[in-house]
Amino acid sequence: VLRASRRPYRHRERTAAVLMLAVVLPHIALVAMLIGSNPFGHVLEARGAARAGTVVGRAYSSEGEYEAALSAESGLPEGFRVGTTGFLFSPIEAAKGTTAKMNITVIVADKPSSSWAAVLTRNAFCGAPIKVGRARIAAGAPLQALVINNKISNVCSGRDGVTDSEELCAAVATALGLPGGAQSVIPASTGVIGWSLPVGPMAEALPAALASLQRETLFPAARAIMTTDRYPKLRRASACGGSIVGIAKGAGMIEPNMATMLCFILTDVDVPRAELQRILSGAADRSFNCMSIDGDQSTSDTLVVLSSQAKVLPAGDAALDEFGAALRSVCSELAADVARNGEGTTHVMRIAVKGAPTFDLARGVGKAVVNSPLVKTAIAGNDPNIGRIVGAVGSFLGKAAPGLDLSKCAMSIGGEEVFAAGAFRLSPKTEASLSAHIKAAQQQAVKYPTHDGYVEVEIDLGVGSEECTVLGSDLTSDYVEINADYRS
Repeated sequence: VLRASRRPYRHRERTAAVLMLAVVLPHIALVAMLIGSNPFGHVLEARGAARAGTVVGRAYSSEGEYEAALSAESGLPEGFRVGTTGFLFSPIEAAKGTTAKMNITVIVADKPSSSWAAVLTRNAFCGAPIKVGRARIAAGAPLQALVINNKISNVCSGRDGVTDSEELCAAVATALGLPGGAQSVIPASTGVIGWSLPVGPMAEALPAALASLQRETLFPAARAIMTTDRYPKLRRASACGGSIVGIAKGAGMIEPNMATMLCFILTDVDVPRAELQRILSGAADRSFNCMSIDGDQSTSDTLVVLSSQAKVLPAGDAALDEFGAALRSVCSELAADVARNGEGTTHVMRIAVKGAPTFDLARGVGKAVVNSPLVKTAIAGNDPNIGRIVGAVGSFLGKAAPGLDLSKCAMSIGGEEVFAAGAFRLSPKTEASLSAHIKAAQQQAVKYPTHDGYVEVEIDLGVGSEECTVLGSDLTSDYVEINADYRS
């Protein structure tokens, strides 16, 4: 029934009109503006239905073009090596004869580093690697390596998951001769919850990962950590004479309350640990913590920043500010990439909430909208159902701030006001215009992002000066099918 029901949806999704709006028109605009390609694909200017400003973004016409753009930006910061490998195994919890593939990724610095920071999930049923990571944070010892696996998350497996993770860390430390031993390695796992790590096969595969260690690119790791992701995600920035390069994975079970699903950021700039932790926590709170795909917080969310300490941080607050801005940029771009790569996602909503009495309330309003199944499905169908947005906002505020004066509340979609002074401002012309704006933000179901546009929604509560921008995805039948078949 699911497969049969998907056909009309996909047919609508792939009509010539949608393709014209989502892909062809930006490229025509590109040619008309005589702008050439850059390392990130085509630069486009897409104007929404109510033309309140220009949205500048990037577009890709093929998987090869997208991966070439990532590869061009994937050079490792000084002082790092990265290696990956994959192997087949039989999960002991799965049906007899089941074969699965797991990837192992190892990231290692040339020397132990005191410049590192991490933010981990707050899920009460966290995975064993999270427990190990928390112990590493508490100990405060230098860090030198990360070992990452996909396919199995090592959460509540019935085995001693912490011991399994520690054994893997010890194997990495021994093979690499790390002076800090297993305590200088942080593990991270993602995948099926409840299954145990195949420690034996992983140990046997580890030499292949170490044999592949190289200093050129982080791109193989971006691909190796994927699970249901359609494509790899990598971002880069320069700061203080050095570089910052980050990768992320995640497509479902995503509403971080700390950082992201899995995200690893490398830099060669030597930032004091306390300052790095402060900057990272703030960056995560304003990026990954303002993003949701399905409202489900993962048991394995891990964000780690590791510096090789190869480049001295210039003295003074200006250098810290420069580094902080660059790190926030990388985090924000990766958060947007994760939202765009959500399971079954065809639209990304960008909800800009302003005029709120507190930042937390502004973020809560934004998340109420992007997590509403009614809003998400309306956006999937290119339906500008502002009533569902108003309902989601009102439902949240009725619980979180029941006495709030909303007489000055106003809302817009694509820059066009649709609600003010307690009343809708709609007409057939407006409805058609809003629908066109949503269609223009539609993605193709392919293994690369066709563009990085958004369904733009602005909500002004009119009662304060705080603001927050929240990203979220729509909800399609593909999301249901992916998660119905996740373990099978």
